[in-house]
Amino acid sequence: MSSGKVILGLLAGAAIGAGLGILFAPDKGCCTRKKIAQKSNDYVDDLEEKFNEFIASITQKYEVMREEAMNMADKAMHKTDETEAESHHTVI
Repeated sequence: MSSGKVILGLLAGAAIGAGLGILFAPDKGCCTRKKIAQKSNDYVDDLEEKFNEFIASITQKYEVMREEAMNMADKAMHKTDETEAESHHTVI
């Protein structure tokens, strides 16, 4: 299971638990609604932050892999050029 799914599951579980805790707490309806709205906003902010971290991590890994692929392609082209040059010298 990927770490993104685990984090999402943990956040969802925490959100559900906090929501149930607020709903069963002895408080006025307006106060309960405000608490639920605030908790929802907090969880959305946390989820957005985790998502942005995940995207940044994927982007960084992509850039590293892209750079490695370009370096490998450059090395292969250089090696091909060397091989062609050697074969032309051998034929002549």
